[in-house]
Amino acid sequence: MKVKIVNKSAFDTPFYATERSAGMDIKANIEAPIALQPLQRAMVPTGLYIALPEGTEAQIRPRSGLAAKHGITVLNTPGTIDADYRGEIKVILVNLSNEEFTINPGERIAQMVVARYEKVEWDSVEVLDETERGAGGFGSTGI
Repeated sequence: MKVKIVNKSAFDTPFYATERSAGMDIKANIEAPIALQPLQRAMVPTGLYIALPEGTEAQIRPRSGLAAKHGITVLNTPGTIDADYRGEIKVILVNLSNEEFTINPGERIAQMVVARYEKVEWDSVEVLDETERGAGGFGSTGI
């Protein structure tokens, strides 16, 4: 699938790191480091603008290394970029650790996955079909 991109950042256009990667790393397009205090959040610019084909979305997801090693995650995970959005992609990062974390210019801060989706038409009914699970949720099927 071809996706139009305008890269106003100081860094390379996002790319797949390996042949089987689902996501592309997104970098912080900032001029100076940002010190993210514990429980603080920041909207980090990327300098990227995209035009997705109809029927697709871009999902902004955390990087596992930042989350596991530093407690840094994307606050609205996954963040969705709709096909009709033309503004700059920004990533809302939050520091869930007990220590300050510094975001440096060009640092890989998130992943972007482009995915197809289906539009639904609601079919209003009075009763839903029965299933083995039924209304059980939030751990009802085990740990």
